[in-house]
Amino acid sequence: MNSTTETFQWESTSPTTQFGITYTDQEKAALAQSYEATFTAMKEYEVVKGEVVAISDRDVIINIGFKSDGLVSRNEFRDLPDLKPGDEVEVYVEAQEDSKGQLVLSRKKAKLVRGWEKIQATADNDEFIEGLVKRRTKGGLIVDIYGIEAFLPGSQIDVKPVTDFDAYVGKSIDVAVVKINHANDNVVVSHNMLIERSLENKKSAIIGHLERGQILEGVIKNMTSFGVFIDLGGVDGLLHITDIAWGRIGHPSEVLENGQKVKVVVIDFNEDKKRISLGMKQLEPNPWEVLPATIEVGAKVKGKIVNIADYGVFLEVMPGIEGLIHISEMSWSQYPRNIRDITKIGDELEAEILTLDREEKKMSLGVKQLTRDPWAASELLAKYAVGTKHQGTVRNMTHFGIFVELEEGIEGLLHVSDLSWTQKINHPSEVLKTGDTVETMILEIDQENKKLALGRKQLGENPWDKYEGIFRVGSVHQGTISKKMDKGALVLLPHDVEGFVPKRHMIKEDGQDVSTGESLMWKVIEFSKVNKKIFVSHTAVFTEAKGHSDASKANQHSRAVSNAVVEEKSTLGDLEALASLKEKIDAAGESAERK
Repeated sequence: MNSTTETFQWESTSPTTQFGITYTDQEKAALAQSYEATFTAMKEYEVVKGEVVAISDRDVIINIGFKSDGLVSRNEFRDLPDLKPGDEVEVYVEAQEDSKGQLVLSRKKAKLVRGWEKIQATADNDEFIEGLVKRRTKGGLIVDIYGIEAFLPGSQIDVKPVTDFDAYVGKSIDVAVVKINHANDNVVVSHNMLIERSLENKKSAIIGHLERGQILEGVIKNMTSFGVFIDLGGVDGLLHITDIAWGRIGHPSEVLENGQKVKVVVIDFNEDKKRISLGMKQLEPNPWEVLPATIEVGAKVKGKIVNIADYGVFLEVMPGIEGLIHISEMSWSQYPRNIRDITKIGDELEAEILTLDREEKKMSLGVKQLTRDPWAASELLAKYAVGTKHQGTVRNMTHFGIFVELEEGIEGLLHVSDLSWTQKINHPSEVLKTGDTVETMILEIDQENKKLALGRKQLGENPWDKYEGIFRVGSVHQGTISKKMDKGALVLLPHDVEGFVPKRHMIKEDGQDVSTGESLMWKVIEFSKVNKKIFVSHTAVFTEAKGHSDASKANQHSRAVSNAVVEEKSTLGDLEALASLKEKIDAAGESAERK
């Protein structure tokens, strides 16, 4: 604007000059206010509504009520092929003026802003929205929601594991917003939540109409070792293995199969936890309640073993009716074998009913009662008379002896002291082991108390009758030290007999102690046939020989001295010699007495 224009006096211009109309200050202010009112109040980075003014090949001209119109690329309206002038659209104000003074608008960004707002509102209101699965990605799917790419994890696609992700590409899917991260423009969604919520609603509706005892029809959906899951039309119920049949079954697959339609009865349900307990056997009478009168104590029954425990076996005598055969009732033997070694599941047995409790639904059975108690046989005393010989099997061992089974139900005790006449046995396992066959002799029989005393050494002669003459006190024998102990040692003597030497009798002539394995001469100092013990001494062998020699010399000197006393008068020197000789004689005599 030039200086002439700036100094022109508009107010003083005469109307006749036709340059304009004269306005007062109030009129000017009112006109300015009216002009400003024609424009929309607008800020940058906001979404506003605008009217399509014109459409060209490249751009869409939009009036948002600003001083100028804005241009938006026609590519941003590809989702609106029928767009025409006069239509209203939302656009994002990027800048009121660019470097060229033009208004910068974007419909794409407007859609993104509105999309984020809708996603946030959906999350806040816990609602579901529809999205389009665009493609598969690592670990899941990419879903387009309001133009925003959201991640659908594979674990959230369905309640069942999904293996073919490609089957969902290009399809619409309802999802719930799980997580929003505005900083990374990241959204995580779930379709699984929609399915679960739908199932929960169905469960609530079905459970709300359930009643205990109600009979329903369902389809077996899944089997486990503990039971069967049955689809009741939107809600699953558990049929426990113990409620499938009155009889015992090992696995549901023995009587049922997947996909099978079955009738079940509602046993119980929990509305809060949405759990339903079902039963099949309850559709039939409890066999214990219709048990025939012929099933009574003393009756004989046949059945099949359906279970084995350490303490016995369970025999199914009728469908749903089981009895326990305790291990002690399997055989008359007091030491039965391992129950699993003599029976197996599926074996058929005959047994006798020992006890029956219809109210408690319990029954005990016995197998041995079908045979006669061997101890009750009238010929038992004659068969196992004292002194008779029998072969048996070692069934059990203790520190004091061995239990030998002569026949089923007839056992006897072979005491450790009756195993050998000569051998010192600390434990029976030193000479026998479980399962060995051993020959024994009946020493004692008590039919009333079912006891037998057995002996093994009695099968041969008692060698101690012979040893009594061989190892008499005072006799000397050669022997070898076999074992040394604190109080003495064991000596192996002729005839494989062991003798014991006390510690004070182990000293050799040179003053040294004897050694294990050393062979020496031994003198018997004590013999006990009753206790079967021989005590020997090595020290006594050489001290006795020396004592005999000293005593002989003393007697000779004594006789010479006596003669000299008679013939001659004693002198002081003679008296001293006699005193010395007397001491030797007395010493020899004491030594002989100790021996």
